[in-house]
Amino acid sequence: VQLQASGGGLVQAGGSLRLSCVASGSTLSSYAMEWYRQAPGKTRGLVARISITGVTYYAASVRGRFTISRDNAKNSVDLQMNSLKPEDTAVYYCRYYGTDIWGQGTQVTVSS
Repeated sequence: VQLQASGGGLVQAGGSLRLSCVASGSTLSSYAMEWYRQAPGKTRGLVARISITGVTYYAASVRGRFTISRDNAKNSVDLQMNSLKPEDTAVYYCRYYGTDIWGQGTQVTVSS
């Protein structure tokens, strides 16, 4: 069972990025999934979660700007990030909820 995160990059403030977390060896629709992020010198923190039934949760700092969703055809969980701010700069990780199975991380850098 592996998770592969992708879609990060360098974007100007106010721009958008779409991250994707693709699973191999499992069907993501059977699991609650999460996106976390870790900025330099800071602890890793929860960004968004989607339950098996599609109920979503967002950290206050991203609510209204980020959207977590599933693409069952791709076996992925995506994170659409709009109105990006420099403080969103971090490495973003996906995870199976309640486990220690993480994707490898994808760097998001937002320039001012």
